[in-house]
Amino acid sequence: MTIFKKSFFTLGACILGFSAVFVIFVFVFMNSLYYEINMITLKDTAKSLMKSIGNERLTEIFKTNMEQHDIQIILPVDSGEAYRLTLIAPSGYVLWDSHVTDRMVNHIDREEVITALDGKEGSSSRDSITTGMRRIYFALPVFDDANFSDSNVIGVFRLSISIPGFAARVSAIFIPFIIFICIFLTIALFAIFMFSRSLSISLGRLVKIAKTSTPLLSSPVIENIALEFTSLEKALRAINEELNLRFEQTKSEGKRLEAILNGMSEAVFAMDSNLKLHLVNPKARELFFLGDNDIQTMTLLEATRSTELMEIAKKAKNNGVPLDSELTLHTGGEKHFLVYASPLSGTDSGIVIVLKDVTRLIKLERIRKDFVANVSHELRTPIQLIKGFSESLLEPRLESDNAQTKHFIEIIYKNAKIMENLTNDLLILSSLENNTINAHDMDEVSIVSIINEAVSSLEPLLKRKQIEIIINCDENLKIKLYSSLIIQALKNLIDNGIKYSQVNSKLWISAVNDQTNKELVIEVRDKGIGISGEHIDRIFERFYRIDRARSKEEETTSGTGLGLSIVRHIALLHKGNAEVESRLGQGSTFRIRIPN
Repeated sequence: MTIFKKSFFTLGACILGFSAVFVIFVFVFMNSLYYEINMITLKDTAKSLMKSIGNERLTEIFKTNMEQHDIQIILPVDSGEAYRLTLIAPSGYVLWDSHVTDRMVNHIDREEVITALDGKEGSSSRDSITTGMRRIYFALPVFDDANFSDSNVIGVFRLSISIPGFAARVSAIFIPFIIFICIFLTIALFAIFMFSRSLSISLGRLVKIAKTSTPLLSSPVIENIALEFTSLEKALRAINEELNLRFEQTKSEGKRLEAILNGMSEAVFAMDSNLKLHLVNPKARELFFLGDNDIQTMTLLEATRSTELMEIAKKAKNNGVPLDSELTLHTGGEKHFLVYASPLSGTDSGIVIVLKDVTRLIKLERIRKDFVANVSHELRTPIQLIKGFSESLLEPRLESDNAQTKHFIEIIYKNAKIMENLTNDLLILSSLENNTINAHDMDEVSIVSIINEAVSSLEPLLKRKQIEIIINCDENLKIKLYSSLIIQALKNLIDNGIKYSQVNSKLWISAVNDQTNKELVIEVRDKGIGISGEHIDRIFERFYRIDRARSKEEETTSGTGLGLSIVRHIALLHKGNAEVESRLGQGSTFRIRIPN
C-alpha cells in the first residue's frame, strides 16, 4: 500500500471514527437526558398527586385493603390517559389502578415496588405487561404514620406515564442532521485527499528507502520528487548501506556468541562497570531461578543474592586482572563453584563472571573418602580376627585340642559371615543407586502378607531376645509395589529394632492407607535405646553409626551400617521417602511413605 493510500485511509478513518463517536455520544447523551427529564417530571407529579390525595386517605385504603370498586380517586392532573396511578399492597396485590378495572397480576417483583417497600423512592422504565405500552414508573412508599419516615410501609403509591421513544422524538431532525454530517465528511475527505496526494510521491520514495533492510540498487531520480527530499534520499541510501553491512556483521557475531553461551555448562554473567547485568546465559538463569525475568534492570547482587560473588566482581574490577576463586552458594541446596572473574577493556569496561559447578565432584570426593574410611573400618576387625585365628590354627600345639580348634573356626566363620553380609549390602545398595536392582515388576500384593513374611524370616532373632511382634494392618489392604524390596526394607527395620531393644520387649508394626495424602504408611516402632537429636538427620547415611551404639552394642549387633541406607533407597525407588522419630531412652519409630 502506498504512502498516499496509507495517509488517506488513516486520516479518513480517524475522521469517520471521530464523527461516529461524536454522533453516538450525542444520541446516547440526549437519550439519557430525555428519560432523566421525564423521570424528574414524573417524580414531581407523583409527589404532588400523593400530597393532594392526602396521607390519611391513602392510609385508610391500605389498612382496610379496599377492593377496586370501593376506591374512588380522581386524578388532579389534566393529562387525559397519559398518567396512570396504581395502589399496591405490601404483598404485591394491586388494590386499585386508574386504567385497569380487572384483577391484575401480582406486582411484588417490580423493581420500583421492591424499592418502595424498603421505604425508599423507586423508579424504572419498561414495557407494561398489563397495557403493553412503553412506560416510566415512579413509586413512593406509604407509611402507617406520616409523621415518621421510619414507620412501617403499608403500601406503594405508584404513578406512571407512557412516553414516546427517543427515536420518535428526534426523527424530525434526523434527516437534516445526517445531511449535514455527510456534507462535513465529504469536505473533510476531499481535504485529506489533497493533502495526502501532495506528499505521497516524495514521502513514498523516502519511506521505501528507510524501511528496506537490504542494500539498495542505484536508480534514477524521479522528476517530480520535491527538491527538499533529494539530499535526504542520498543520506538515507548511504545510511542504509552502512547499516546493512554492520547488521550482517553483528548478526553473525551474535549467533556465534549465543551458540557458545547456550552450549556452556557454566553460568556466565556479563555486566557493566556498575555491576548492572546486560547478558546472562540459560545456565545462569536456571541456577539462580531467573526464569524469563528482564535482567537488564538487575544488578549482579539482585540477580544472585550473593554478596560473596559481588565482592569477587568488585575485586576483579578494581585490580584490573582476572581472578580465580572458590564459592559456596545456597541456591536450592549447598552448591560449590569455581569462579572466574575477568574485567573487560574499553572506555566502559565491565566484568565477565563464569561459574563452574563442582558440587558433584566435591560430593563424590567426600563420598569416596567416607566410603574408603568406612569400608576399611568395617573390614579391618574381621580380617584381623580371621588372620589371627588362622595363624593360631597353624600352630602344632593345637592339633590335639579339638575344642579350641572348633572355637577358632567358629570365630573365623562369624567374621567371614560379617564380611559376606557387608559385601551383599554393598551390592544391593549399588544396585538401588544405579536402578539396576533385580526385582520383578510392580504388582498388587497384600501388605499384611509382606509383613508376616518379613517377621517370619527373623523369627530366630525374635525368640533369642524373647521380643513380641504386634502387627496392626488391615487384611484387605493391597497396594501395587515391589514386594521383594519392601520385604527387604521391613527386615532391615525389624532387625534394627531387635538389636537395640531390651530382652522381653515389644515391636509394633503397622501399615495404613492414608487417603488424605494418598500414600501407604508403614511404621516399625520399638521401645529401645532411642536416638539423640543430633544424629536424626544422618541416620540414613551409609555406614553412619551412633558412637554410643558402636562402643556398647558392637559385640551383640553385627550389622553392616548399610541397613537404613538401603531402606531409604528402596523408598526412593517407589518415589516415596523414609523418616524416623526418636528420643533417647524412649525408643524409635521408623516410617516408610509410598505414594499410591
